[in-house]
Amino acid sequence: MIDALPPVGVPADKVLAELGDLRAADLPTHGGRLFAYVYDPAVPGLDELANSAYALAAHVNGLDPTAFPSLLALENALVGAAARLLGAGPGTAAPEVVGSVTGGGTESLILAVKAARDARPEVTRPRLVVPATGHAAFAKAAHYLGLALDQVPVSAETFRPAPEEVAAAIGPETVLVACSAPSYPHGVVDPVAEIAEVAAIAGVRCHVDACFGGWTLPYLRRLGVPVPPFDFALPGVTSISVDLHKYAYAPKGVSVLLHRDAGLRRSQYYAFAGWPGYTLVNPVLSSTRSGGPIAAAYATLRHLGDAGYLALAERTLTAVRGLADAVSAVDGLRLVAEAESTVVCFAGTEPGLDLFVLADELTRRGWHTQPQLSYAGLPATIHLSVTASVAPRVADFAADLAAAVADARLAGPVRLPAELLGMLDALAPEQLTPELVAQMAAGLGLDPTAAGRPLERMALVNTLLEASPVPVRERLLTEFLGLLQRPGW
Repeated sequence: MIDALPPVGVPADKVLAELGDLRAADLPTHGGRLFAYVYDPAVPGLDELANSAYALAAHVNGLDPTAFPSLLALENALVGAAARLLGAGPGTAAPEVVGSVTGGGTESLILAVKAARDARPEVTRPRLVVPATGHAAFAKAAHYLGLALDQVPVSAETFRPAPEEVAAAIGPETVLVACSAPSYPHGVVDPVAEIAEVAAIAGVRCHVDACFGGWTLPYLRRLGVPVPPFDFALPGVTSISVDLHKYAYAPKGVSVLLHRDAGLRRSQYYAFAGWPGYTLVNPVLSSTRSGGPIAAAYATLRHLGDAGYLALAERTLTAVRGLADAVSAVDGLRLVAEAESTVVCFAGTEPGLDLFVLADELTRRGWHTQPQLSYAGLPATIHLSVTASVAPRVADFAADLAAAVADARLAGPVRLPAELLGMLDALAPEQLTPELVAQMAAGLGLDPTAAGRPLERMALVNTLLEASPVPVRERLLTEFLGLLQRPGW
């Protein structure tokens, strides 16, 4: 018989205080000043509801839906909601759609690639065709699953691939063609109808990555935005992914992968009975899955409802148009693409205005943007993912943007030493040892062992990455992350 509870370690209030101290170093997740990573609707009480729902199901395990039928019911409800929004369900062109709840957009894309690969076992060297602006998770999926990645270039004017070039890239070993609605870097919707058609003609599956925009584009269309067709209304579209932790405003860790029918989904599953333990069958990559994020997503969707999402989309659209006008009003900046979704993306027009310095100046004023490096003839840009919480802050951002541009001009562009530029061109990636990268980081003022607030001055680092060949960029970042991820003794 146990007469007493075991002794505790650190008291609960002190543990929470420690967590609060750590969180104080993070970028602000609410308030409309962070234009990447987080999605804030600024709806009073929504966080509390989602947190309570999360707690109710945090210890429920999605490994066995027969043991926890509540979680199965929640997942089916989320899949149904996403399917309805994306042109599927009874009475539509895709009445037999099915789906799975995953832990995020990358998992959804990996599973879409896996399903396409495993459905074609006769193809010994499978290939994946994707526009150059397709999410990096497609490259990750190809790497993990052993596919060759065929990237189709995009126009430097429209940031879209030409359908005829996609068609030319499809060969007998192509198992999947992918496109974006919209692409993350620039916020433009690919010509999905034309791409889906050429894929169908070739007898190849077509996946639409709507992780970023799938929950907003249907609402923007209802608000009069000319959103091109991208969903299951197009017969060539065989699967779609949409993240609920983006513009459905659910807490992190919930995405949905939809297939046009159960036959297409079957090869996504993994089952194994060749051991003496329980027979393993998984629809997604994870086996054990907490019900917390799924319950929180369900509560968020139920609470906001269709009218709520329409209102949030309208508020976001107002913010997008206001930010686009603010960028267009500043000499030295230009929108790289029409702001047709929830992204504002801009570049510089004069050599004396360094975008990376500008990003630092915005950070100094409390605006956290996402600088994007140049690639394959596409310019370096600053990316803004716009949420409903930004709407009241547009005028403040406009004023700060103009002031930040003026200060960036005064500061001038970052100049790297000639010897460093020469070293970057001559270095092979494997020569970038942890020790060398640590020395370079120290020279740039980065201390991987120091804890503190995010750096306000990243222009030198971004300029270094911009000047590096792509393989060197990748190795530099890999080694630096390895320096950051060390045991906390």
